[in-house]
Amino acid sequence: MAGIFKAYDIRGIYGEDLTEAVAHNIGRAFADHFQLKTVAIGRDMRTHSQPLFDAMAAGLTKQGVTVYDLGLCSTPMTYFGTGHLQTDAGVMITASHNTGEWNGCKLCLHNAIPVSGDTGIKDIEMALRQNRFQAPASVPGKIRANPIQEEYANHIRPEAAIQRPLRIAADMANGMGIIESALLRDLINIDPLFDTLDGSFPHHEANPLKKETYAPLQEKMLQNQYDFGVAFDGDADRVGFTDEKGNIIPMDLITALIAQDLLHHKKGPVLYDLRSSRAVKEVITENGGSAIMCRVGHSFIKQQMRETDAIFAGELSGHYYFRFENVFAESAALAVLRIANIVSASDKPLSNIIQPIRRYVASGEINSEVKDTETVLQKLKSAYSDGEQLALDGLSVNYPDWWFNVRCSNTEPLIRLNIEAPTQHEMQQHRDALLAIIRES
Repeated sequence: MAGIFKAYDIRGIYGEDLTEAVAHNIGRAFADHFQLKTVAIGRDMRTHSQPLFDAMAAGLTKQGVTVYDLGLCSTPMTYFGTGHLQTDAGVMITASHNTGEWNGCKLCLHNAIPVSGDTGIKDIEMALRQNRFQAPASVPGKIRANPIQEEYANHIRPEAAIQRPLRIAADMANGMGIIESALLRDLINIDPLFDTLDGSFPHHEANPLKKETYAPLQEKMLQNQYDFGVAFDGDADRVGFTDEKGNIIPMDLITALIAQDLLHHKKGPVLYDLRSSRAVKEVITENGGSAIMCRVGHSFIKQQMRETDAIFAGELSGHYYFRFENVFAESAALAVLRIANIVSASDKPLSNIIQPIRRYVASGEINSEVKDTETVLQKLKSAYSDGEQLALDGLSVNYPDWWFNVRCSNTEPLIRLNIEAPTQHEMQQHRDALLAIIRES
């Protein structure tokens, strides 16, 4: 059980750190801590997701909770289902992009409000460590089958405004993108890759943050003509995009493009994570929106979306957050649909549409293992004291023509660096100078 309780979810190796007995007790502790009466639970395609569901549902019902079984579904569907069914909480059984031996769960409260390490996960961990549970309910709860795919589709599909036939290539990575994208199939001609559910991920890791995972999709796109390509992660709460040539589009630029389109229809705040290109803020502002920088992490972003009543948010990791009535949550399907709307309304290919947003050169996230992250941060604060410093998440330093951010990993002795500058040469110069300080210790 050691180490499975993370900052944003619960995740471990099935059969070792995460067992049915642990899942059963997580269900009990979750019910006890939040005094739950109803919980919606979805699960991914991993072979052990069903037994973990059975165990967690047993723990919840033991404490008197009614469980709504959403069945096999994506993480966005579970978030939506929690709001749509107005349950007290929701659980998605998944290990997202992790390889097949992993599993876990993402927890949320009513209207998909995330449960993080600071808002409940640590308390659940403590209850398990102390074997501290309330007495079982005198009347156990029931399990009710309640598939959510149709309701989710009915909520997403009205957003379609596709003006000409489109053909896209989609790498499902044998994951929940197969189900997440099913609602788009009669709106868009989708030519799939790896579209058989298989929790062992036989072809490649289901992680669109890793550029090497795009290779099969890019090869497919070179062999045929497509309007664009998409790549889902394992539980389909993230999605990556390529243009019609198979070139990977940075995920923050997709944030800018979707924001630009949404702001044509409705003005309002748009959130972007602090690692994003300056172009994102510029595009939001140019189109009449209020650009608000936010911390990295879905729990922070969703909270800030509620506080600001934001219409949209995007994260550099490929999470795209939309407002579903009272639910602020990711939807990979809606992100794909929004890009499809944009491409179909233009006589230009996606590579040309995105070009005006490619204003700067970014380094991408660079990880460095260090002994003492706090010492490194202090050195950087001193070395770059002439810049405008911001401590929203790690250290951000802004100059008139370039900026950088360094953040510490929540779980490892790592410093994560992002830099952006006007040219490749300038970016590389700043990158090398920063890495020399970071890695000298």
